Amino acid sequence: MTMAGSASRVRVGGPWFEDFAVGQVFDDAPALTLGAGHAALHQAIAGDRLRLALEEPLCRLVTGRDRLLAHPNLVCDVAIGQSTGPTQRVRGNLFYRGLVLQRPVFLGDTLDTRTEVVALKQNRPREGAPATGLVVLRIRTTDQDDQPVLDFWRCPMLPLRDPDMRTGHVDALDAIPAELNRAAVRAATPAGWRLEALRARAGGPAAADLAPGAVFDFEGGETVTAAPELARLTLNVATAHTDATGSAHGRRLVYGGHTISIAAAHATRALPRLATIVAWAGCDHLGPVFEGDVLRTELHVEGVEPAADGGLVDLRAFVSAHRPDDEEAPVLDWRFVALVA
Repeated sequence: MTMAGSASRVRVGGPWFEDFAVGQVFDDAPALTLGAGHAALHQAIAGDRLRLALEEPLCRLVTGRDRLLAHPNLVCDVAIGQSTGPTQRVRGNLFYRGLVLQRPVFLGDTLDTRTEVVALKQNRPREGAPATGLVVLRIRTTDQDDQPVLDFWRCPMLPLRDPDMRTGHVDALDAIPAELNRAAVRAATPAGWRLEALRARAGGPAAADLAPGAVFDFEGGETVTAAPELARLTLNVATAHTDATGSAHGRRLVYGGHTISIAAAHATRALPRLATIVAWAGCDHLGPVFEGDVLRTELHVEGVEPAADGGLVDLRAFVSAHRPDDEEAPVLDWRFVALVA
């Protein structure tokens, strides 16, 4: 919250780039208890067909829990949304790195997120462009029992209040891991799940049928709708997603997690035996997405590692946006690891 003007007037908004310092911690975002309403609206917006988040009897049989699995992308979207308090002025997110879902989340669980500034880098000034800088955030999410759920890095780009200011922030971003910690991924893979029940219920290739080099090319696209609703659902307060005047494009910018969730929905159509998503190896937003865009996905299998009664499958989703009277544009390169029965 920014205080300005007289004592009777308070301006509410996020900090500018020059207001940040390495080591700052933001831990005042509301915690969120995930319910059936969150799950239903997220599914309606993304169109996902992840069976363990849809079929309670199957989820109980596979996981041994009496509650539906919370979709892993819903969990990630909420954690990201909880981290947006200090980044309300974001112009765009450059990347997510090293995201590992350290334990499955089920409906009824509560997510609480702590955000720390770990690096700052002011961008070089460009003629005719606003002054901006990169803020690297370490985001850690826990559940109601203070058990770790997520630990990852996010890099938003934020504007400066004073376009002529030189902050001196030149931190290198080399310390942000470019590759996943495979040991952490293996440790996060759910143990004791009866994946044979999912194989019996769902068709499509099993993990054992997949090999690096396989490509799934989707003929049908998905039209982006209800973009502000998804942002609000997940506590995302970035102005660019709900107010066109806060966007660098003069139009509302679709939240990046929305695009990722549609790519995940395409993945579950290609791989109906996908049990859950365990990790994101990396996620690069290659271009803006706007409401009404039609998104198409090309899904690549990059690796298969046998796991208990299934496999950890390295997948890479390339997503392009199609717009009326405009050329197709690449918008997402998402590398993730899925547990497939």
